[in-house]
Amino acid sequence: MARLLIVHHTPSPGMHTLFEAVREGATDPQIEGVEVVVRPALGTTVPDVLEADGYLLGTPANLGYMSGALKHFFDTIYYPCLDATQGRPYGLYVHGNNDTTGAVRSVEKVTTGLGWKAAQAPVTIIGEVSAADRDACWELGAAVAAGLVL
Repeated sequence: MARLLIVHHTPSPGMHTLFEAVREGATDPQIEGVEVVVRPALGTTVPDVLEADGYLLGTPANLGYMSGALKHFFDTIYYPCLDATQGRPYGLYVHGNNDTTGAVRSVEKVTTGLGWKAAQAPVTIIGEVSAADRDACWELGAAVAAGLVL
């Protein structure tokens, strides 16, 4: 069975809504053969990453960068996972009040260094979370999960 690891930092109601949508998409009953593991960014371990076949990453945009919690996650797992996780797929969702560009760019730099491959374009949301934003996150979760078993 494939394993999908969702690593998230959800400090706001908007991020929580997006996280729930991603998780619901990833755990859709029509997607069989994928175990979904959920970890907060500050509690994710090297074994969590090594045991996963793909990743979903969620972060708010903070001062033009990913959250400190997601940065801590990457700092913790980068070298121990560098060689073993090359080529694994990931998806990203980012919420910001007025811009997400720097946060997306910072995550893409680290994932490029890890050799991870974007399974889908990042989902970026600015301002209030809409039904369309929630749907886009659901689709992101479902697509990354389904991609692990295709």
